[in-house]
Amino acid sequence: MNLKVNAPLDPGYMPMAVVYRDFQNAVKTAGGQKLTIGLERNNGLTSVLTIDVYKDGTGHDEENHEFVERLVKTLLWARGGYKVIIAGSKVIADKIKADYSIGGSREFDCNEMSNIYEAPFEVINVPFDQAPAQNESSAPVGRHLDGCRIGFDAGGSDRKVSAVVEGEATYSEEVVWFPKLQNDPQYHYDGIMDAMKTAASKMPRVDAIGVSTAGCVVDNRIKTSSLFLKVKKENPEAFEKVVKNIYIDIAKEFGDIPIEVANDGDVTALAGAMDLGDTNVLGIAMGTSEAGGYVDGSGNITGWLNELAFAPCDYNKNAMVDEWSGDYGCGVKYFSQDSVIKLAPAAGIELDESASPAEKLKVVQGLMAQGDERAAKIYETIGVYFGYAVAYYALFYDIKHVLLMGRVSSGEGGNILLKYAQKALSEEFPELADKITIHLPDESSRRVGQSIAAASLPKIK
Repeated sequence: MNLKVNAPLDPGYMPMAVVYRDFQNAVKTAGGQKLTIGLERNNGLTSVLTIDVYKDGTGHDEENHEFVERLVKTLLWARGGYKVIIAGSKVIADKIKADYSIGGSREFDCNEMSNIYEAPFEVINVPFDQAPAQNESSAPVGRHLDGCRIGFDAGGSDRKVSAVVEGEATYSEEVVWFPKLQNDPQYHYDGIMDAMKTAASKMPRVDAIGVSTAGCVVDNRIKTSSLFLKVKKENPEAFEKVVKNIYIDIAKEFGDIPIEVANDGDVTALAGAMDLGDTNVLGIAMGTSEAGGYVDGSGNITGWLNELAFAPCDYNKNAMVDEWSGDYGCGVKYFSQDSVIKLAPAAGIELDESASPAEKLKVVQGLMAQGDERAAKIYETIGVYFGYAVAYYALFYDIKHVLLMGRVSSGEGGNILLKYAQKALSEEFPELADKITIHLPDESSRRVGQSIAAASLPKIK
């Protein structure tokens, strides 16, 4: 694969955006057929993508399968759904069904979708002329700045909280914690409660609580989240009893006040939309994992999952595998502290294996602050990754602005990351570079902006 901008520390990188473009061009040259992928989720909402594939039985069946499987995976985690409809090819549908089944290569994904939507996961095939119609929905959320509010941002390495009075953050703090390593939900409950009480002590009263959290949230309840991974795996009863309603229960301790819990990526996008005074904002937070969120052309939240950490961005089958999902080339290993750690050996940087991921990131950031060229190469590589990923995400989101946040984007490394992301996008996809602007907020917003935006989520009764 010939790229116009190469990832300096990852010569095998195969960006999905280029794979998609090359595949579509090759199929059109060969004379292909149309295929529609539909995903149905709660309340009959349906997302649809129509593409060109090679005709069945022309020697390209496995190429079709591998290409479509990556798109199905992306759609599942960008949009969400418990029913996949493949319209136009039974050959492809049968292969996808085998992948996304118990015992299949994507068993993790079908199990997670089934848990999130509380419905059996299925893949069905229909003729192309019976492809489902798109049925989307969005709703306004956030931008409420009246009263005394707590904004809490739950990350995998630190938790951030802000006391926000009439739209002004009067107090903010960050506290290091290790939720991913804990199987006792009391650790999480105590940490969250301590943060809330600290913020509450800085205000005359608490009128509302807004929460930004990693994971999938439905009706303020945690359906799945990397923060509570050990609880879910090792103490599933406690997950059901304590974790699912943890934020609702904590809010009750402050009285009969409104609470709104949202995916941290959506809060990132909301923060950007509020700051920019515009719409069509894709927010990406690079922290313990990759969080994605989106504010549409109406300024609304869509209800899509936007869990781009699980969405593939690298087509190279030899790419690093995500330990949780068991899949290769997914965003978590490219747009989080995992990416920095992954690239350190290739840059010639040795990190203490006994250190936590957050501590390893700080070592690289310290080297970057000293002008270390090895550290700079890491951020150049992540920047190239990101520029190509933005082009891929543009296939699924109508984007005017991309807001980049999270601790990986802090410091001088963030500026290098931005520079190379813009370079990759403009040189490989100039038509997109003309319409999409990538923004890197100021340092304070990058660090605690999400907790402040989170505070604006609930509407005071």
